[in-house]
Amino acid sequence: MFSCIYVPNFPVAAVFRAEPELRALAVAIFEGKPPLEKVFAVNERAGRMGITPGMTKAQAELCSELTLRPRSLLQESAAHGALLDCAQSFSPCVEDAAADMAILDLAGMESLFGALPEIARHVFSRAANLGLDANVAVASNPDAAVLAARGISGVTVIPPGKEGESLGSLPVEVLFTGTREEDKDEQKESARLLATLERWGIRNLRALAALPEIALSERLGQEGLRLQQLARGAASRTLVPVEAPPVFEEAVELEYPIVLLEPLAFLLNRLLEQICARLASRALNTQELRLTLELESFSSFNQQSAINNQQSRPEQFHRTLRLPLPMLDAKLFLKLLQLDLNAHPPGAPILKIHLAAQPARPRSAQGGLFRPPSPEPEKLQLTLARIAAVVGEGRVGSLELLDTYRAEGFRMNRFVPEADPETKRQKASTEEKSAVARGMRKEKRSAGQCALESRSLAQFGRLVGPRSLGAR
Repeated sequence: MFSCIYVPNFPVAAVFRAEPELRALAVAIFEGKPPLEKVFAVNERAGRMGITPGMTKAQAELCSELTLRPRSLLQESAAHGALLDCAQSFSPCVEDAAADMAILDLAGMESLFGALPEIARHVFSRAANLGLDANVAVASNPDAAVLAARGISGVTVIPPGKEGESLGSLPVEVLFTGTREEDKDEQKESARLLATLERWGIRNLRALAALPEIALSERLGQEGLRLQQLARGAASRTLVPVEAPPVFEEAVELEYPIVLLEPLAFLLNRLLEQICARLASRALNTQELRLTLELESFSSFNQQSAINNQQSRPEQFHRTLRLPLPMLDAKLFLKLLQLDLNAHPPGAPILKIHLAAQPARPRSAQGGLFRPPSPEPEKLQLTLARIAAVVGEGRVGSLELLDTYRAEGFRMNRFVPEADPETKRQKASTEEKSAVARGMRKEKRSAGQCALESRSLAQFGRLVGPRSLGAR
């Protein structure tokens, strides 16, 4: 059995994921360069108001109740990453079918997550928790699941053998929904086939499935037979699993630049919650956060000051937060980033926020009855960050004595909690085994080198010896 996760109207869904407060409004997404911007996608409310894709931005702005947003490839990339995280949290075999679709193999998953309807509901709930309004379908083959997810809202489970009956009422347009925007030839061919089917009076998949195969092949060729197999739900193929490493990144492009740290903290909190939700779906933590802020040019922000100082600010502002242990706490991360930004302010208005997390496996630790209690790593890290904000970064940590006669012969290192005794023993055992292996390899190389030298000397004696005797 296979499941398909499909996000309808993906550009709008990506914007809604970044700005959830827009879900109750009429929203249109535009793209292009001024003054040739055109509406690219609209939500249902905007469609009822008469806004359609292809309209110019100037025409759409005549509607006072419409909210316009530029198309953001960064937000779409983050939403696509969240879609893959949702799929890979249920199955190791996932196909990255499109930007708005993922297909997963459910073979053997029933013993872990329950019956197929229960798995489909869990997938739907997980997608909603990650901020995606998705359709989820389960069928006996990938293509039937794709068609059901494109044409039926919510959760759909098709029993084996009932594919044609369940898909029969869907319009024939679902066969061509996944055409890529970049492939113009494929779009033209899809439009030609769709127009041909409309002239024949074929409106749904049931009518297409009932056509005679020979006559359809004579008129549309192998592509017509392939479409008929899809309409019957009888197509079969293997998945192509995605091999790209997981990337946990979130970004938001601001309509107006922000200067104060308080609104920045509000946006960072949303991004951190989204990243933590994605990491939790994959049972991962993070040990490093990378924040990149795209800044407004300093001359446009304060032109007179720039003239006086004869210097300009960098276009991007980078900060990296390295944690001593893998953690997963959005509130803690927000506090640490706030303290870091208070100590190192950007210095210019912010136009774009990009946040990335380096995934790490959760730490495994167990307390002992005869060991003194230690503070929680999260609270300890926050306390150290607050102390560093007061006394300075280089004045907090653990001391290391240096082998020198000078006064104050020490070095301040970054504080890292001590590992438990069991971990130490395992690490020492691993290092000892590695040392023994290196010694054995060295002895083998020495023995082999000696043997090689002996053979070389013997050959040299056989070649040079008789000549030396004859010379005498």
